Amino acid sequence: MIDTSAFHGKRAAYYTLGCKLNFSETSTFGKMLEEMGVRTADKGEKADICIINTCSVTDVADRKCRQAIRRMVHENPGAFMVVTGCYAQLEPDTVSKIEGVDLVLGSNEKANLIGFLSEEWSKRGDASVKHEGKTYAVATKDIKTFQHSCSRGNRTRYWLKVQDGCNYYCTYCTIPFARGNSRNPTIASLVEQAKAAAAEGGKEIVLTGVNIGDFGRSTGEKFIDLVKALDEIEQVQRYRISSLEPDLLTEELIDYCATSRAFMPHFHIPLQSGSDTVLKLMHRRYDAALFEHKIMRIKELMPQAFIGVDVMVGTRGETAECFEETYSLLDRLPVTQLHVFPYSERPGTAALKIPHTVSSQEKKERSQRLLTLSDEKTEAFYAQHIGTTAEVLFEKARGKAMHGFTENYIRVELPAATASQEYDNQIVKVRLERFNHDKTAVIGRLDV
Repeated sequence: MIDTSAFHGKRAAYYTLGCKLNFSETSTFGKMLEEMGVRTADKGEKADICIINTCSVTDVADRKCRQAIRRMVHENPGAFMVVTGCYAQLEPDTVSKIEGVDLVLGSNEKANLIGFLSEEWSKRGDASVKHEGKTYAVATKDIKTFQHSCSRGNRTRYWLKVQDGCNYYCTYCTIPFARGNSRNPTIASLVEQAKAAAAEGGKEIVLTGVNIGDFGRSTGEKFIDLVKALDEIEQVQRYRISSLEPDLLTEELIDYCATSRAFMPHFHIPLQSGSDTVLKLMHRRYDAALFEHKIMRIKELMPQAFIGVDVMVGTRGETAECFEETYSLLDRLPVTQLHVFPYSERPGTAALKIPHTVSSQEKKERSQRLLTLSDEKTEAFYAQHIGTTAEVLFEKARGKAMHGFTENYIRVELPAATASQEYDNQIVKVRLERFNHDKTAVIGRLDV
């Protein structure tokens, strides 16, 4: 039994980099500390404990992690500094050498964050006063633990972690080394977590993980069976699936979502490249034709579905002709939004053996072309819905206006004149009237 009495009344600050899975796990850390009597530090208030959850998907992400750690140390002098996440797993020695860091936890160890934190806290006495000493860093290579997570942090939507790790070992990616192989809890345990979220007032749950379509490797179950089981929890009004590999997005799942009670017409599908040549170099498990087929199947059954797509530019082996194949595919497909990432070389990855490289300038130009295409597609998708009525789940006002999302993920802004905190975490019928000033949302009017 861990004695947590020394933490009561302390203040914690959190900083998360990277994917939605990281945000979900950070939220769980916060919930655990709150149960120990630790409150979240207010803006501008010095924290006693800082937790930084890191990302390592690119070299830019690595640099941002280091900057974030140093900034947290500077803004919270004397705080007990904990660093975890993918960068901590891959580069524990580098992180431990950053001045001010007390504890570095890898992917296995973060599941026992409270235990490690309590142990190291007690060694240093009163951690509200900085003590000089060696940073404790532990990041074992054989990653097998699964940290359960279903929480919302300071947001309305809940994030339910259904899977972790990846067995794909794409040539450009370090995620399997940072998070281990694919693993998951049981459907029964996830149903109980979803029910608990509903009991707390949760109306929308996002299923998250590293490769969630691979769900079932640990338990012999199937992702479609998880979806069906969650759909039966009537108290949860909305579900979203965060990301699904094209080869794991089955016809059965698409068909089910089209008639589902609560799974929204909203998909996020990583393409990475529309060139079969590049996809083979990446060791992806599909080709452009399969991706196109899945997109068209979704649109056939759910014409109003929002489809987000991940695409990487400038990877080794991506010639100008290969990029044009990607652009052409995305230009003609009815996708809604592109998440564009310039390729970043990662130490130890197989992609480094591919001879053809792309200059930084060319990466920027290709990225900008796709980002412009994305803006055009998103604006066109939003424009199709102006003048219609939709149900919007609003979040509490941040500033004067309120924001929320329709079932098909159109961002809606409710002006300050009609916004009210009573709409927080409520599904409200709204008429979509016009774009906001920068076309990042549609202005809504209450449909009364």
